[in-house]
Amino acid sequence: MNELTGARELSGRPVVTLGGDVVAQVKDTVFDGPAGQVTGFTLSGRGLLAGPLRRSLPWASVHALGRHAVMIRGAEVLAERSAVVARKEAAHGRLVGARVLTDEGTEIGVVLDVMVEAGTSGRVVGFRLDARESLVTGSRRRRRQVFVPRGETLAVSGRALVVPADAVRFVADDLAGFAARVAAFQARGKPAAGGVERGPLP
Repeated sequence: MNELTGARELSGRPVVTLGGDVVAQVKDTVFDGPAGQVTGFTLSGRGLLAGPLRRSLPWASVHALGRHAVMIRGAEVLAERSAVVARKEAAHGRLVGARVLTDEGTEIGVVLDVMVEAGTSGRVVGFRLDARESLVTGSRRRRRQVFVPRGETLAVSGRALVVPADAVRFVADDLAGFAARVAAFQARGKPAAGGVERGPLP
């Protein structure tokens, strides 16, 4: 799995052509909720006083999502803003701050950020949560931030997001360990080498 990054961290990241020209910076990340996929970015100009641009960047035109820049082949791949934000399935602005429920009806937290796989996939792999007490071991007097994987589909209704109940068995305390938890969650129920069913990490 490629490096994971939070969607909030993408805001302000430069959009750079393969020729080295900085043509814009990311303003917001837009998602296809049901598919769990980045559909593109709204853009702003460079500099403190620069405002939103009328152009957007569809995910299909992204060459690579890197740690320091979003790479594109050239400025000609930028599209009208409506190409990204007018899609009916776009979940921009509806994920961060949403309550997270399991499919068994237990509230487990509130979304602080959406975790995206970098590189060329643009997959939403999970969420950083302000966790409810049901996810906190030890002291239950304070909340903490945890990472939880998403299900095969991303159900978003109003201000609530639904994940499989067994996703809570794969919660990670930090981003460093989250990629392994996501891989284990996606492989659950699949036979490993020797025919042994895979389960959560210890």
